[in-house]
Amino acid sequence: MLDAAYYAALGLSSIYEKVLAGQRLSREDGMALFACPDITAVGALAHHVRCRMHGDATSYVVNRQINYTNVCVNGCVFCAFRRDRDDEEGAFRLSKEDILDRLRAADATPLHLDELHIVGGCHPDLPLEWFEDVLRSARALNPDLPIKAFTPVEIEHFSRMAGISTLDVLRRLKAAGLVMMPGGGAEIFDEGLRARICPHKASSDAWLRISGEAHSLGIVTNCTMLFGHLETPAMRVDHLCRLREQQDKSGGFTCFIPLPFLTHNSRLTLPEEKQEAVRGLDELRTIAVSRLLLDNIPHIKAYWIMLGVKQAQAALWYGADDLDGTIIEERIGHMAGATSAQGMTIDELENMIRQAGFRPVRRNATFREVSPRASSEVRA
Repeated sequence: MLDAAYYAALGLSSIYEKVLAGQRLSREDGMALFACPDITAVGALAHHVRCRMHGDATSYVVNRQINYTNVCVNGCVFCAFRRDRDDEEGAFRLSKEDILDRLRAADATPLHLDELHIVGGCHPDLPLEWFEDVLRSARALNPDLPIKAFTPVEIEHFSRMAGISTLDVLRRLKAAGLVMMPGGGAEIFDEGLRARICPHKASSDAWLRISGEAHSLGIVTNCTMLFGHLETPAMRVDHLCRLREQQDKSGGFTCFIPLPFLTHNSRLTLPEEKQEAVRGLDELRTIAVSRLLLDNIPHIKAYWIMLGVKQAQAALWYGADDLDGTIIEERIGHMAGATSAQGMTIDELENMIRQAGFRPVRRNATFREVSPRASSEVRA
């Protein structure tokens, strides 16, 4: 039970009262939550909000993630995934048939996909028409499969390549079969820090504008924040508040994913206080503060690929209500040092949720609950 006297002793009385009344927290409240010495007190407030919104439900999706290339023009300092050229060691680029073969392989099993997730680097030679062809071909293979693809950063890159507006890019991709976009590339919105870690990537204003354009077309999106590198708590709070402001305007964010920076294979050197020993508590606090500040974004994801299974389970008590999904093949996080499995079965995901004390709910790409499949469906 939330103890008013204890929150008063922590200097959080007004935040406590706002949370219980369902009122919006301020930037100053966000800073106070990051400064609070007791992360369990912050977590309890976030869990209260999570249960008010979703009860004991924790969602997951049966999905197939496909990273089509890691060759990228952006050259972000923190990124262990990207390569500069096709002929560089570790570089890869899938053909359209490679992508379709992966989809055919999934469709050849009794396992019914509820999301196809396509994302990759900003390749210097792949034109917009190639991506339209991929979407149309994937939709022809499986017309009922929702396709989630391309971050706002990729959309801006396609726009430059094609010489058209980002809005026109989105219109063309929607016509080809796009129904949802992932939220990558937001990183941290502070432009001074972006100049140090991702100087060639779409600006924060462009990322938010493109997300709003997608929403105006009925394309729902996720949103993210990369944290645990060189940013300050004030930068995190600013990032979250700018997402909340954009959601007030366009209303199309379905889920927020806080992404912990993975230090392996990166050219970005962290100060000692940002390194492994304190990361676990910081991850849980950041997830909790995100749930408390983002009052207008329905879902908070504990991305098990980057958090690890045990930390993702703990995050469900700190405001998160979604775990992503089966995934099958993920490269971005693993090339940065993620030690989690490449994918999970339905049984593994549902057991993971139940063992943490929650009720599993299967969803599709746009977070609509889907009915359990026939008993003959493969679950392992």
